Formats: sequence, structure tokens, C-alpha cells
Amino acid sequence: MKFQIIAVDAGRNIVSLGLQAATASIARDTASKQGLTVLSVRSRALALPRLRGEAAFPISLFSIELMALLEAGLNLVEALQTLSEKEVNTERQAVVAGILDAIYRGESFSHAVSRFPQHFPPLYVATLRASERTGNLREALSRYVTYQEEIDRVHKKVVSASIYPAILLVVGSLVLAFLMFYVVPRFARVYEGLSGNLPFFSQVLLAVGRGVQQHGWLIGIVAAIAVVGGMYGLARPAFRAWLNERLWQIPAVGERMKVYQLARLYRTVGMLLRAGIPVVSALDMVRDLLDAHLRGQLAQAKAMIAEGRSMSAAFDAMGLATPVAARMMAVGERGGEMGDMMERVARFHDEEIARFVDWFTRAFEPILMAVLGVAIGGVVVLMYMPIFELAGSIK
Repeated sequence: MKFQIIAVDAGRNIVSLGLQAATASIARDTASKQGLTVLSVRSRALALPRLRGEAAFPISLFSIELMALLEAGLNLVEALQTLSEKEVNTERQAVVAGILDAIYRGESFSHAVSRFPQHFPPLYVATLRASERTGNLREALSRYVTYQEEIDRVHKKVVSASIYPAILLVVGSLVLAFLMFYVVPRFARVYEGLSGNLPFFSQVLLAVGRGVQQHGWLIGIVAAIAVVGGMYGLARPAFRAWLNERLWQIPAVGERMKVYQLARLYRTVGMLLRAGIPVVSALDMVRDLLDAHLRGQLAQAKAMIAEGRSMSAAFDAMGLATPVAARMMAVGERGGEMGDMMERVARFHDEEIARFVDWFTRAFEPILMAVLGVAIGGVVVLMYMPIFELAGSIK
């Protein structure tokens, strides 16, 4: 079994390592024999992939609390000490303690934070590094918190709009499964002697019901394997990339996915430009935000900018700028406010995405209800159709 261990080494540095062991106690003993002081041991054998926003270390909350303490007049070390003392989660406390130890050794805040890449993304480190040039850490933290809130706001809109259709689909599927696995097989036994006089579609439905009754366990096992296989596939980056490519090939969906990715690109680049990071360096940092087939276009745009082309012209030539974005970026270049303008472009497209999601869910929900209603109603009607015919033949 694989265990993730957070520990302190001989040099009082926080380290994270993975060990293979039969039990957690054996993993702890193995780490202790290596001269480490173990802080936490977590099994990774049955760990599901973390959803976005469920990171082990809450960056936004950490930044807000640190910013509040700095505004209260505490210096950076005092603020970090306060956060370390109030933290009840062992792993999070270990991260803050590790940052403090690095600062005590004379390292900068950004360098100390960069020692924990599993918790702090490169964008966060770059924002802190840029703030060290100007000496305004609170502004950098505020900028990143605002950036993360905007990203989360769009994400929450998409998730909240998907909840009701997902519930509707699950409930409808359960009702259909109940009819096919429980009700239809019992009707099939009732109509066994009338199979030759039943309507054609009723015969088909009852034949399916008999098949479900005879092979119910096999169908259940196959369905369970399909569900587990789907969850396993979604946990694998290669499968997600393949699925993403298929979605991009759907014209309407692919276009909206591109706008969503470009909006995130504009917002991130805008935040980095406002932090004082050069545009070429900023484009290097945001490369992983885009899907694989867009990264080549971003690399070409970066090369064009390095050669002296304007950002708006380079993005437009490489297909990374919508008509609105290209015009607004050109205005930002003329006014010298490219960072602010990029964030305005991102907000514009975020609102466009929100409107599309709202329209899609308003159109999809009644369609889904109609499809489920027709499917469930069709099964019920086909089950009772022979009874209706028998009742009609009685004079």
C-alpha cells in the first residue's frame, strides 16, 4: 500500500515523501528510521482524484488571513507565526511551519513558498516574487485572491447549472431501471400464455424483461464494471485528454470550450502583467492553462511578441483572440493599461459563457424531462397495452 508522509528532516525542513508499506505504522517506523520526525501519514491506495477547490492547503483562505494580519500591523514573520499557531490541521500547519523555517534561514517569502509546489502553483509564486520588487505584499495577495474568486465564480456557475439536470438524469435512470429490472419481468410472467396475441412492441418489451430477469446479475456486474471503469478513466490524464479532444470536435461545444479557455488565459495574463511580470515570461507561466492543441499556438504567439510584434496582433494571427478581445487588447496597448484591459476582456467573455450556460440549461432541462417522460411512459403503456386490448374486447 502507498502512503504519503509529511515529516521534518534533520535540518528542520518539511519534506513530503511516498513510501510503500503494509500498514501505516510500518510506514511511520520506516520514516523514523531514516531520521525523520513524522507529522502525518495518509494512505493513497484508495484516494480518489481531488476535485478543483478541494486542495489540501486552502490558498485563498491562507492569503485572506495573511492579508488581514498584515493590514493589522503585524510583520510577515509574526503573521505566519499566528497562522501556524491557529491551524488545527497537521498537514497545513506543517506547510506554514516549513515556510517560516525557510524565512528564518534568510530565504525570501516567494522562495519559501516555492518549496511546496504541490500546494502553491507557479502563478502564486510569481505574484509574490513580483511583489518583492515593489514591497507591496498585501496588494499582491489581494490581486491573487480576486483572481481566484473570479475563476471560482465561473466554475460555480457551471457546476450549479449542472446540478438539477444531473439529479433529473439520475432519478429518471433509477425509475427506468426499477421498471425494467422489477416491474417488467413480473408482467412478463403474467402474459406468458398470451405471447402470441400481444402487440409487437409489447412482445419486444416483455422479451427484454424476461432477459433481464434471467441475466440480472450479469447485467448488474457489467453495469458496475462500466461505472468503475468510467471513474477510473476520468482519473487518468490520458483518458481525460482523449475525451476533451472528442468534445472539442463538436462545433458548438468546442467553440464555447475555446472561449472559456481563452477567458482564463486573458485573466491570468492580465493578473501577471499588473504584477509587473514581462509579457513573454507571463506567457511561459500560463502555458499549462491551455489544452495541448492550443499550446503550440501560444508558443508561436510568444515568439512573435519576442520579435517585436504587438500582443494583440500576435494573438489574433495565432487564433488566440476573439474579435472583441483583439480590439480591446489594441486599445489597452495604446493606453498602456494592458493588464487591466486583459482582465476586462476576461470578464466580458465570462459573462458570455454564463449567459450560454444559463440558456443551455433552460433549453436542456425540458428536453431531458420530455425524453425521460416519454421513455418511462412508453414502458408503462407497453406493459398495460394488452390489458387495454382485453378490456376493449369484452362486450
